Amino acid sequence: MADSGNSPIQRYLRQCGLFRGLNEASTTKLAEISISRRFSKGQTIFREGAPCPGIYVMAEGLVRVVKYAPSGKEHVLHLAYPGMTFAEVAAIGRFPCPATAEAMEDTHCVLILQDRLTQLLRADHPLCLQIMETFAWWVKHFVGLLEDIVLRDSTGRVARHLLHAGAAVGEEAFLLPMLKKDLASHLNLTSETLSRTIRRLADAGLIELLDQQRIRIMDRARLEDVAAGLPAGEFE
Repeated sequence: MADSGNSPIQRYLRQCGLFRGLNEASTTKLAEISISRRFSKGQTIFREGAPCPGIYVMAEGLVRVVKYAPSGKEHVLHLAYPGMTFAEVAAIGRFPCPATAEAMEDTHCVLILQDRLTQLLRADHPLCLQIMETFAWWVKHFVGLLEDIVLRDSTGRVARHLLHAGAAVGEEAFLLPMLKKDLASHLNLTSETLSRTIRRLADAGLIELLDQQRIRIMDRARLEDVAAGLPAGEFE
C-alpha cells in the first residue's frame, strides 16, 4: 500500500527517533513502502525465529520485545513506545526475528516492508547513508543498556531508569510506563530487588511513591549521583 503526500504515515516517520534526521524526500520514499498495522492488547506481533517483515515504527500503544529461555524464563530486551522502533536490526540485516514482540496495549504501528526497504537502500545511496547515521545513535543506545547491566549495580540501574522515565515526559512526577515485573526483567533484576531498591530510594528522600505505579523525583541531583555510581551507602 503506497503512501504519499503529507500522510499520517509520513507524520509518524517524522516523529520517530530513528528517522528524525531524514530529509523530506527520504521520508516520502519510506512512506511509499510502508503500511499501517494494528494489534490488540495481548496479541503476538511476531515470534522469535520467524522471518522479519520489516521495521516497525510505533504510532500508538506499547510493545515489549522479549526473549524466552527453554525453561520459560523471560527477559525483556526492549519496550517500544510511540516514536520508537523495533525489529530494525533484523530488517536491515535480513535475518530472522531474534526475539518475540507482544502488544501490551492496543497498538498502532507503521511497518516499513523489508523487501522494499532492501531494494530502496540499494538504489538510493544518500538514503542509505542517512539511515546508517541514525543507526549509529541506536547502537550507542544499546551500548548504554549494556553498560547499565555490566557496570552499574541494581541501585544505579533503577536510578538511571527513573531519571530517563521522568525526562521522557518532562515532569518530576510520572507513571512508570510498564509493569514492575517487566521493568525488573528489563533491568536484569528480580522483582523483589526492584521493589526493595525503589523503597530504599524513597526512604532516602530521593523519590516519593505516589501509588503503585506513580513516582515523583524529589532530589534530582542526588538521584543523578546514584545513577552515576555513587555507592549506595552514601545516600542513606
